[in-house]
Amino acid sequence: MKATIWHNPNCGTSRKTLAILQETPGVAVTVVEYLKTPPTADKLAQLYRDAGISPQQGLRKRGTDAEERGLPDAPDADVLAAMAAEPILIERPLVETDKGVRLCRPQDMVREIL
Repeated sequence: MKATIWHNPNCGTSRKTLAILQETPGVAVTVVEYLKTPPTADKLAQLYRDAGISPQQGLRKRGTDAEERGLPDAPDADVLAAMAAEPILIERPLVETDKGVRLCRPQDMVREIL
């Protein structure tokens, strides 16, 4: 099985999720450090759609100015554009496999798509 993780190595939850992926037999992991290589707004829209959550639910509020900018209540397109332009606004980690997408907070949510 292939798995792609949008990862921040400075995030403990992201590191724990990556460890679960790496320790699971038969999983080929692709790691995308999204702060260096941010996903496009279209890719984010697809990930959130496949995860069954809104862009606002995938918005990182802690440690960002998302609240001050009104992003939690902004239209989807505005939130996605802001995330693509400033990937620090993306809550992590996102994991995509053939079985679906999860925002892995807590990290054990990744097991749902393995």
